Amino acid sequence: MLKEFALPIRFGIATSGSLIAYFLVLSLFDLHTNVFFSLFNGVITGFGIYEAIKYFRLSEKYKFNYGKGFTAGLVTGFLATIIFTLFFTLYSTEVNPDFLQQLTTQWFKDFRDFEAIVFFTVAIMGFASSLVLTLSFMQLFKTPRKEKKKMGQI
Repeated sequence: MLKEFALPIRFGIATSGSLIAYFLVLSLFDLHTNVFFSLFNGVITGFGIYEAIKYFRLSEKYKFNYGKGFTAGLVTGFLATIIFTLFFTLYSTEVNPDFLQQLTTQWFKDFRDFEAIVFFTVAIMGFASSLVLTLSFMQLFKTPRKEKKKMGQI
């Protein structure tokens, strides 16, 4: 059972590392308070999920099915989201406590104590993106009916 999740877990960790690195590079140029740059997080997460499903399909060969691929994509995306959300929480509360204040003054002038909303939004955006991207990519990787008949699976 754990063997089935090893590849998606590795891709989830690599994806979260890429998200964290991208965020830190943005912070070097003081661009991390511009929420429009977070749109690229979807590209990073999408690439990680796509690659996880692709390599999982290659490793499973004829045992690969829609359910297994879908699970691999969700595990990858959700793990990346959880790790990045934890990093984001740690960064904004311990490393740079002024970060949320900067974000508040730039984008959300009406809110005073909105830390929980920001953390929740980061997590929900990651989970929703993971689900949608996994569903989309599985359309590329699912085995066509004709091929299933040839393999005797139908």
